[in-house]
Amino acid sequence: MKYRIRHVTRYHYSEAVNLCRNETCLLVRQTEHQRCHNSVLQISPEATDIHERNDFFGNRRTHFAIQQPHEMLTVTAVSDVEVFPRVYLQKPEQSHPWEMVVEMLRTQRTPDIVAVMPYRYPSPLIPLLPSLADYARVSMTPGRPLLAATMDLMQRVYRDFSYDPTSTTIATPLAEVIEKRRGVCQDFAHVAIGCLRSLGLAARYVSGYIETLPPPGQERLIGADASHAWFAVYLPGHGWLDFDPTNNHQPLEQHITVAWGRDFSDVSPLKGIALGGGKHQVVVSVDVARQPDQPLLMHQQQQRQGP
Repeated sequence: MKYRIRHVTRYHYSEAVNLCRNETCLLVRQTEHQRCHNSVLQISPEATDIHERNDFFGNRRTHFAIQQPHEMLTVTAVSDVEVFPRVYLQKPEQSHPWEMVVEMLRTQRTPDIVAVMPYRYPSPLIPLLPSLADYARVSMTPGRPLLAATMDLMQRVYRDFSYDPTSTTIATPLAEVIEKRRGVCQDFAHVAIGCLRSLGLAARYVSGYIETLPPPGQERLIGADASHAWFAVYLPGHGWLDFDPTNNHQPLEQHITVAWGRDFSDVSPLKGIALGGGKHQVVVSVDVARQPDQPLLMHQQQQRQGP
């Protein structure tokens, strides 16, 4: 499946910004499930001191500065990506019991297991709360295979939490999300990750995009898509396996990965500092367009997406 993705972020300032320095995490990374053929940033006004690096998690980050007065900043990321079918275990109930996986993560020191250690512990936006452990244990019953338990956890988050874009912001504590049972993709991923980590498992936050389909008989709305988020759990011997609690299924060919980390704070699309500017307003537009001659291979249910 081939896609062209256009992600536009526009800052409107009430007063002129005299100098700003920014960091983006918008360039699509290469994974075993996708190939990024081209990914570029377009910045207006003209930027200086531009350089790209890979961070600790292997994500592509771009740093830039604007050293001229401006009242609007526009950052556009355009990517051409090819996504390949994912192969999941056919029988999740045949995976290791989750307690065995916890013990393997606790005692073994192979390179693969050492590499996933950062995903086992609290992170800036995901504290290990007792309420998370309590919620997790309903799915993580004694002796239950890890993938069957994680599938059940994903389904419960989908059923128990209402998708409500007005209910949370990036500053909303995870404890409040759990209490109110409302939020967006980012919140649902954080809840599931916190549940898994609270029992000693390794789980990571994945940011990216999902192709959304218009209702039958209607045309796609350009720019109507949004960034998306889901989570992955680590299974020794198999690697990372992804789950989308917002849509209640494992990602196939309609999910495009941009970056991953411990939580949203590791993969924020755009952040920085500015001198001046007064108040500001942010407008984000995302378009995920399938390239010609690409048939739909997965179920045609309407997808939910969000920050």
